[in-house]
Amino acid sequence: MKKTAILITGLFLFSLPKMFAGGGWPQLKAEGYFKLSQWWIVADQHYTDQGLIDPNVTTGIFNTSFYGEYGFTDRITGVLYMPFFSRAFNNNLVSGTTGEVLVPGDAINSFGDTDVGIKIGLTKRGAPVAVAATILLGVPLGIQIGGSQNNLQTGDGEFNQLIKLDAGKSFGKAYGNAYLGFNNRSNGFSDEFHYGIEGGISLANSKLWLIGRLYGISSFRNGDSSVGANSTSIFANNIEYTSYSVEATYKVQGNVGISATIASAFRGELVLAQPSYSVGVFFELKR
Repeated sequence: MKKTAILITGLFLFSLPKMFAGGGWPQLKAEGYFKLSQWWIVADQHYTDQGLIDPNVTTGIFNTSFYGEYGFTDRITGVLYMPFFSRAFNNNLVSGTTGEVLVPGDAINSFGDTDVGIKIGLTKRGAPVAVAATILLGVPLGIQIGGSQNNLQTGDGEFNQLIKLDAGKSFGKAYGNAYLGFNNRSNGFSDEFHYGIEGGISLANSKLWLIGRLYGISSFRNGDSSVGANSTSIFANNIEYTSYSVEATYKVQGNVGISATIASAFRGELVLAQPSYSVGVFFELKR
């Protein structure tokens, strides 16, 4: 049964690039970007550790979160991602021949794992290519083992440190950004290499933004072999994937806007094989 829970992790991570808005451009002093959003995924199939797709009992997770960036100076920005309500569940496991409920469904509610960090601009504002370094600390505030079958999680129980480098360039009403990162995971989890690119274009007098992203994680497979040895943890060890996402944002009035995102994967290991979705309301703080 623990196998049903793996699957929440992967697409949870697919949403992270969206959260790290800003790319190589830190916020200006006393300016910021704040967002309340709902992210979710529900799936009845997943990628195995061989990259194949297998069925599983329907499982899912919902995260209600706050994301914020605030400029302490023109080159130093504080970053916070806080899923203040996280609900993980799985449905009944039912016999395909008798219809008998073999294992009843279950759910847990809790605070989720939280990221806090700093982004530092390495180039001056107006440079041809904007470069910024970010360090994010992953604080394990979620539940590592929960539910009657101990197969539900809203966190991985490990403290990780993600160091990330962004390089972005503007092209009039469009932009492009590329990023590389190294994620050091504790408690015997393997470290990870993160990479990605994104591009966006503004329309409708800059009220509408369309953004596309490619994002990937590769495991160094240098962790403790006993951690997630059965590949059944919600934040399983040695997860890998290459994902894509599309986001649309629209300023409804002033600096207040709404956003919607869909994300999925080209390939994966130990992740759900279904899309994830997110909707939110954001506010841009300007001086």
